Amino acid sequence: MVLIVKWLLSATALLAVAALYSGVEVASFGSALVAALFIGLFNVFLRPLLILLTLPVTIMSLGLFLFVINALLFWIAANILEGFQVQDFGAALLGSLIYSGFGLVIDSALQRLFP
Repeated sequence: MVLIVKWLLSATALLAVAALYSGVEVASFGSALVAALFIGLFNVFLRPLLILLTLPVTIMSLGLFLFVINALLFWIAANILEGFQVQDFGAALLGSLIYSGFGLVIDSALQRLFP
């Protein structure tokens, strides 16, 4: 149940990102659901591999390179999917930061609702 609620809220957060920032466009709630699913899957499967491969750069940048990895996954999802577009990598960076902020709020709220 928690996973479905998180998925729905993540799709809503993606729509909010598109409403707040003009560099990210989402065509519909259905497109947002698919995009949230792909971003979540990328974060589960690709992100750990990318972190491992870029560990020296991440350590030298004191962890700031993780923002680039998040933006890269956000940008890849936008390039693969119809109905979810990001203008360029800079827009992906800012969009992923906003989306991550919403994700923190969602995780915090879900931890309080479902202890």
